Amino acid sequence: MAEEDAKPKGPDLSKGVALTSFPENGMLTGQVGEDEVLLVRCGAEVFAIAPHCTHYHGPLADGLAGDGTIRCPWHHACFDLSTGEALHAPAFDPLACWKVEQRDGMVFVGEKLPAPKPKPPRTSKTPAKIVIVGGGAAGFAAAEMLRRHDYQGGIVMVSDDAAAPVDRPNLSKDYLAGAAPEEWVPLRGDDWYAENGIELRLGVKIGAVKPRDHEVALADGGTLAYDRLLLATGAEPIRLAIPGAAPSDVLTLRSLADCRAIIARANNARRVLVIGASFIGLEVAAALRTRGLEVHIVAPEARPLERVMGPQLGDVIRALHEEKGVHFHLENTVSGFDAGRFTLKDGTVLEADFAVAGVGVRPRTQLAEAAGLALDKGVLVNGQLQTSAPDIYAAGDIARWPDKYSGAAIRVEHWVVSERQGQTAARNMLGAAEEFTAVPFFWSQHYDVSINYVGHAESWDELVVEGDLAAKDGLVRFKRGGRTLAVASLFRDLESLTAEVAMEEPA
Repeated sequence: MAEEDAKPKGPDLSKGVALTSFPENGMLTGQVGEDEVLLVRCGAEVFAIAPHCTHYHGPLADGLAGDGTIRCPWHHACFDLSTGEALHAPAFDPLACWKVEQRDGMVFVGEKLPAPKPKPPRTSKTPAKIVIVGGGAAGFAAAEMLRRHDYQGGIVMVSDDAAAPVDRPNLSKDYLAGAAPEEWVPLRGDDWYAENGIELRLGVKIGAVKPRDHEVALADGGTLAYDRLLLATGAEPIRLAIPGAAPSDVLTLRSLADCRAIIARANNARRVLVIGASFIGLEVAAALRTRGLEVHIVAPEARPLERVMGPQLGDVIRALHEEKGVHFHLENTVSGFDAGRFTLKDGTVLEADFAVAGVGVRPRTQLAEAAGLALDKGVLVNGQLQTSAPDIYAAGDIARWPDKYSGAAIRVEHWVVSERQGQTAARNMLGAAEEFTAVPFFWSQHYDVSINYVGHAESWDELVVEGDLAAKDGLVRFKRGGRTLAVASLFRDLESLTAEVAMEEPA
């Protein structure tokens, strides 16, 4: 990029701009010194913030402002306009903010404001020690939020993974495709945990959780006492037993180690078989096709993702992959393997250097079950993410919570949901008594096309298509009884955000 192109553009906001130059809830990009600054008008107030989301650098000028917040159009992070604080994941770092003054119908931007100070704990009965079991999205988000609230007690995060918490969506998207370096993958560097007084124990297996003793027994014989415990054990991929195939022939993707193994195999391969047309399976297919491999997908359904996305989007997704050269073998399964040859149920034989299975995951509820916690297709929690045992919370892929919008108990395996639940659980472990009301959200990346999905629709009786899905400009509303349960969109970011806000409103 040329140096002049990198310089901020727009009016010099320190010299003032007319309030009438942008409407209510409107935005204006300008500059203050060497900084690019976004002005946001909400009612009578005007705020000056950094113009890009701190998650993946999404353009906030294309987002949604209102009620003192601004939401990123890409992955729905939400920030406080007054302080810049990242209110809702997937962003954690705050936005920079500038002082704003209004005089004689003009808006002037002054000096940059200091970063928001940590908030004190919500209660005087602060727990002395919090143990987090799990090193994924929910566990990391909880630890970060505890320290952000200036919690001074001990935090121990125990994970059986060998790697510190990583940005898992990257593992099936840009990192696997070779478009992102590995230094982008960790959620925080190793020094962050030490600097924040978080004891991170990696490669450690838990033997048992003992609610009565307020104790966690480690598999190596050690113990950890706790005042509050967060179970965030996540899920594990379903592994297929294919006759003739060794584990090294059929890989799965969940951890950084899994991703490294797939990349290592891909570097010396020409052809790969992806088993399953799930989101993970299709993202792996897109990533490996981007690396130049010949990709074949085998799946039992007639359309990719039809059960989740409906037939219209299923057809669009298939066409998108076929345009990139991916071969589909649908309404089929793998029945055997022998010396680099996979045999399908219909007798087709496909040669492949290796396979990747993306056929779903199972919640890791064994510890919770052995501890006597209430289970029902996951670990049952109340609206504050408390389990049936005092002082134990659950968040992420294992948690089944009462969803306010749908009126049903649901369990959702989405990255952003896990992070937001970890944040809510952290505040509640400090006494906030806060209900988890976030609307489920996820995004799926296929080459240069991103699908955003808000809400949760396990079934529907009506699909409403708006725009032109085939032209990658439209959305689908999933309805039951005339009520919208979820919205999936292609390049309709503002409408996706608007749908999310609408679902947050009380019924």
